[in-house]
Amino acid sequence: MRSGWWPCCRPCPSPDMLLRQRLSPARFLRGEGPRAGPLTLRQRRVFILPTRQGLFFAAIVLLMLIGSINYDASLGYALTFLLVALSLVAMLHTYRNLLGLRVDIGPAEPVFCGETLRVPVTLENPTGQARFTVSLHFPQQAKAVCDVPAGGWARVALPLSAKRRGRHALPRITLATAFPLGLFRAWAYAEFDARVLIYPRPASATPLPRDSVWQTELSGGQGQGADDFAGLRNYHPGDAPSHVHWKTLARGQGLYTKQFGGDRAEELWLDWRTAAGDVEARLSTLTCWVLEADAGHFRYGLRLPDQVLPLAHGPAQRDRCLEALALFGAGDGA
Repeated sequence: MRSGWWPCCRPCPSPDMLLRQRLSPARFLRGEGPRAGPLTLRQRRVFILPTRQGLFFAAIVLLMLIGSINYDASLGYALTFLLVALSLVAMLHTYRNLLGLRVDIGPAEPVFCGETLRVPVTLENPTGQARFTVSLHFPQQAKAVCDVPAGGWARVALPLSAKRRGRHALPRITLATAFPLGLFRAWAYAEFDARVLIYPRPASATPLPRDSVWQTELSGGQGQGADDFAGLRNYHPGDAPSHVHWKTLARGQGLYTKQFGGDRAEELWLDWRTAAGDVEARLSTLTCWVLEADAGHFRYGLRLPDQVLPLAHGPAQRDRCLEALALFGAGDGA
């Protein structure tokens, strides 16, 4: 036995077996599976079949051919062969309208359950031939249609209904075109190894659990009181007009809000045991409380049966709490 050579433990597949695997109907309908990064639509990814109008056109051409043979009409032969050549050219252009396109997706912003997710999809055309009327859609979702200029790119936001909370894999994208005559339809599948996060649906306006709010320190300069001026911060929509520092705005220095330090430093714990109802109802209530606590600029924490998020504030704390609520009891959803 030569060095570096090892016998194979499994028999090599025969050429017939490989051919059956490549041409199986399941593989034809399923595509090639999820991929990471940009995806190029090459020959083996693009499929083409005649449309209903194409079949009707073929039937008319066949009748014209039969009539030309029956009556020996030279003009009929010429018109029939002209239409056949036109259909073949249309088939080639339909196929090439997708061939060579590069497809990529960007990160989708998390949404709440029941809302519509917008997934950014970029089509890049590296060739010198423009691509027209390219439609994209997720299964059972609305379509988006775009044109891709020669040597350029186009970006569309594909809608996707958020029906269940959790982290879910993106379904495959179907790209299709019937350009230029609608006699043939070419399509391709693009499936990416990407996931989207869907938060629980927030409950209707529910008061915060005030029994979980307490005074932490009485030394002043903590939290948001109304006693001593503590400085300025950038203006946020919803700030009280009485707290806006109009002098800086008049001097053209921007819009700021006055901050005050006082004797109150309110901290809020959002506890699973405080919410009522089943699992989904409690998650909806806690989601509503997280949004209200963030809008009220509280320092808040979240207590769940399987984890505890410490006290903090700001957009990062809001996103951490919403993600924990989205993934509660489910892990990474399929």
